[in-house]
Amino acid sequence: MSSSAIRVEPLAIEVSFDANALHVVLADGREVSAPVTWFPRLAAASAAQRANWRLIGRGVGIHWPDVDEDVSIESLLATR
Repeated sequence: MSSSAIRVEPLAIEVSFDANALHVVLADGREVSAPVTWFPRLAAASAAQRANWRLIGRGVGIHWPDVDEDVSIESLLATR
């Protein structure tokens, strides 16, 4: 019996913040978090500016127009 890997492109569906981290829910059910300090513009942004986000390309990335910040889901999942 063999199995083959199915490549699923990770897509964001929801974004939130707490005091220390950016949290992203993916369409496949995973949740990814990263320290907000990784994103200086978001770290300096107000709660209202952080809440004003939109998905890029059906969820391959996230854009915050008030602070001109873009974050790709691929970069959040990459090993640093």
